[in-house]
Amino acid sequence: MITLLKNGRIYDPAHVKDGVVEDIYIHQGRIVPKPMDEAKISQTYDLKGKVVMAGAIDMHSHIGGGKMNIARMMLPEYQQKQLQEIKNSTDHEVHICTPHCSHHAVPSATDTGFRYIEMGYTAAFEPAILPANARQAHLEMGDTPMIDKGGYAMLGNDDYFLRLISQKADQKTINDYVAWILHATQAIGIKVVNPGGINAFKFNQRKQDLDENNVHYQVSPREILQRLSRAVHELGIAKPLHVHCNNLGVAGNFETTLNTMGASDGLPMHLTHIQFHSYGTEGDKKFSSAAAQIAEALNKNKHITADVGQILFNQTVTASGDTMMQHLNAKHANPKKSVIMDIECDAGCGVVPFKYRDQNYVNALQWAIGLELFLSVEDPWRIFLTTDHPNGAPFTSYPHLIRLLMDKTFRNDAFAKLNLDAQAMSNLTSLEREYTLYEIAIMTRAGAAKLIGLNDCGHLGFGAQADITVYTDQPDREAMFAKPDYVFKNGELVVKDGKVSKVVWGATHTAKPSFDTTIEKDLQSYFDKYLTMQVGNFKIADDEISDDGRGKIITNQKKS
Repeated sequence: MITLLKNGRIYDPAHVKDGVVEDIYIHQGRIVPKPMDEAKISQTYDLKGKVVMAGAIDMHSHIGGGKMNIARMMLPEYQQKQLQEIKNSTDHEVHICTPHCSHHAVPSATDTGFRYIEMGYTAAFEPAILPANARQAHLEMGDTPMIDKGGYAMLGNDDYFLRLISQKADQKTINDYVAWILHATQAIGIKVVNPGGINAFKFNQRKQDLDENNVHYQVSPREILQRLSRAVHELGIAKPLHVHCNNLGVAGNFETTLNTMGASDGLPMHLTHIQFHSYGTEGDKKFSSAAAQIAEALNKNKHITADVGQILFNQTVTASGDTMMQHLNAKHANPKKSVIMDIECDAGCGVVPFKYRDQNYVNALQWAIGLELFLSVEDPWRIFLTTDHPNGAPFTSYPHLIRLLMDKTFRNDAFAKLNLDAQAMSNLTSLEREYTLYEIAIMTRAGAAKLIGLNDCGHLGFGAQADITVYTDQPDREAMFAKPDYVFKNGELVVKDGKVSKVVWGATHTAKPSFDTTIEKDLQSYFDKYLTMQVGNFKIADDEISDDGRGKIITNQKKS
């Protein structure tokens, strides 16, 4: 039978529909043309005056993997406070999270799925799956209901890859290894964190710039980026190389970011949480905004995309594979505790709790820098809404962030409450731009799906996966995006009036390019000699993900 959503105002940038009033028909989990026989319509929702978009897609959110469990354990005092608040509460209405919630920054796997779907998000992608830990990451994401998932496998600091480069391996060998990793980890893309820097940290280097060699392998971050971006491109992987640049959080690091754009050699590259990489050294405090320079470069280099990694003021927990920078930042931990750990020969992990304060000069300027980037990058198809959950803020803060982008008065009022020195170093109030609903739909739906290569998601065309979010149009955009009227997942109504009405399980998206399987002979020898895991146990089978009816695998198609 067929479900009809009629009279809704459609915002579907993939089909250039900007508030067009149209009907949507759903059959067997897909959007279909109007049926010849209207008697087959079994249920109708009249959406007159409502805003209708595809389900939102978070293309960078830490939702699975060992570091998230460490982060959940970091602040037990906040968890106890949350439980006590719930116990004492007399308000049984659905809770709308804001940046001022005392909720723990890293929800459980189950709660993650519920909080996402209640905001109208139907997919989220873990951006840093360590290959040696991929099974645990998928098991955790498998316990996350409601939404589709996927992940980016981390390379560029692993011993095997660095050996290949140092031994001058040809590009085909590099490509085969990258493809093998995607198959073994069931990932959809490739991520590199602080290229070469995590490994250099193991050899007591405490910083590494783009053209500075690793002391052991004599390999530079530039070489790593060039080899990986070329591999991703030549293998036909839809998702560009996902790059966490060197020198995260360091004053003056915008120069490294600009040079990293050049290191792509014209091939597609995605720079993640770019707010943390847009800092200058101007002013008395030697810390300033370089958002204008970064935005100008993004506007010029059409092959580069970025997500922002906006910070918002609250307690959170920073969690990253970038042990070099997390070790440096541990002295700023709030509360004063941290975990810095090495993992096999592959990478590392640093978890540091942190509280962003609006009266702290650096934090206030970071907040402004993120918004300057959002408002200065011209093309909403190449800039993406993220908080680098939980590093800049929990993903539950997205409705608040959307209001900041859409409402200049609200944004300026918030800016006026910041540290005065930070205000003097920002041009935020001179930026008149206010995002439209159409641009929000690009940045959180159509653009994200296009970037990752999700052909059936992020749009409302015929054949699309019927992931659909319906909002009441409200002047207060935070309230609007925090509590949708309806959310449909694969055509089923799963959220009504901002509250989960039915529990479902999403799919896992992967990419599986072809490769020469003879590479596994050398990998077998390497695993036997250096690693604690057998190569057969390293690889994740399809049925490990799709077990018990959960996590149906959708293999991403090659780009044309």
